[in-house]
Amino acid sequence: MRRKVLIIGIGAGNPDFVTIQAVNAMNQVDVFFIPNKGIEREELARVRLEIIERCVRDRPFRTVEYKAPVRRRGDECYEGAVSDWHDDVEAIYGKLIMEELDESETGAFLVWGDPTLYDSTMRILDRLQARGDFELDYEVLPGISSIQALAARHKVALNNIGRSILISTGKTMAEGFPNNVDSVVIMLNAEKALRIADGDLDIYWGAYIGMPDEVLVSGKLREVVDDIERIREEARRGKGWIMDTVLMKKPSQDPL
Repeated sequence: MRRKVLIIGIGAGNPDFVTIQAVNAMNQVDVFFIPNKGIEREELARVRLEIIERCVRDRPFRTVEYKAPVRRRGDECYEGAVSDWHDDVEAIYGKLIMEELDESETGAFLVWGDPTLYDSTMRILDRLQARGDFELDYEVLPGISSIQALAARHKVALNNIGRSILISTGKTMAEGFPNNVDSVVIMLNAEKALRIADGDLDIYWGAYIGMPDEVLVSGKLREVVDDIERIREEARRGKGWIMDTVLMKKPSQDPL
């Protein structure tokens, strides 16, 4: 028999973001794998456990906590650091599935936001399938991403009519705003791009979106960039970590 794993998107921090499809899937799970990312991020594990307790009804299950590997920071070769990190994650996932999941059981990883967007769980399970140490099937259930939640909280459309959207990182966008799109979403290290971008851009920024500590800022970039940097640094110091997303848009020419 094949071991089965569900990769379940649980939204961007608000338990109400969990879809009915995700709830139904969680009620098929025997083993939930919960990452431990250290004291600073213990809130992320707590939210996962709260979602499980809230959503799973009249079904026995168990949770298995594991220490999540950390990617090397400040490495000159980003791709190399990510590759080494994935090797570490693959080893842990393989051990978890082999030792904690019987062939007759279903396991699950609860992924923050959406599993198809800036997450590597699928890549790791693909590697385990290719390695062939055991037979494995997995399914992916989408979640509400921080991008969707950010746009909804700011009451703004991601795109201008007939125009493209780019989803990128601050590291890439530090090279400049592309000419062929009107809207750019930055999901990592937005601070690298804010200072060099055109001050006339409309900006919609949010941190801890959907969580009790959610912070939102919007306006012309030149008018709010100082506030965003100050709030971002204060939040990082206060919680020890930050997850933020920003939408930058050229002024809309859309007809009302």
